[in-house]
Amino acid sequence: MTLSQPTDAELDVMIRARLASLGIDLDQLPPGTQPDPETGSPGRDTALAGLRSFVRTTVVPLAAYQFAVPGLDGDEDRAALAQQLSPPSLYPSIDIKRQS
Repeated sequence: MTLSQPTDAELDVMIRARLASLGIDLDQLPPGTQPDPETGSPGRDTALAGLRSFVRTTVVPLAAYQFAVPGLDGDEDRAALAQQLSPPSLYPSIDIKRQS
């Protein structure tokens, strides 16, 4: 089964959800495509269009990229790199369990 490309509306929902999880609210941008004359902030529609383009052209190739580790192959290679694949969204990350 082949996957179909997501629609603009579906990408908008995903982008807004991801940004909201990081504390970013796109509704703070001016509506439409015109930039704010005082701050130069892009319009909300322009920002979403740029983010949709980024997701469509960049995220899939980045997610598919595999690092090669000399001397390791296959499962060993992926296991060695698994610890580096999920960086925290905010820095510094704090491990509450180990503080006690």
